[in-house]
Amino acid sequence: MEGLGAYIRLKRDECDLSLREFAKRLDCSAAFISDVELGRRHPSEEVLTEIARILRTSVEDLRAHDTRAPIDEIKRLTQANPKFALAFRTVVERANSKKITADELLEMVKEKEGRKTKGK
Repeated sequence: MEGLGAYIRLKRDECDLSLREFAKRLDCSAAFISDVELGRRHPSEEVLTEIARILRTSVEDLRAHDTRAPIDEIKRLTQANPKFALAFRTVVERANSKKITADELLEMVKEKEGRKTKGK
């Protein structure tokens, strides 16, 4: 799976936008956009929304390519409910021992969401 920056570049190329033109439309520097595309920096929510608009895609589509771990959110969840810490630790241990893959974990979440939707 490609990261957010590589995906933004791909979409920018599909729209036939140069780096400088894209940056100008975003009211950002070309250096900042270059750093985003290279994965060195990450856009704010406001800039991400503008990127989606200019590239004719959705913010959700862009977020689906953001592979960074949400460290602050994980800390908040585990502090609020220690069972999340146990759950995360269990997933990490199983991943390290190759008893579960990222694809399997994502599939489990999708199945759970599907059951919730059908139950409504």
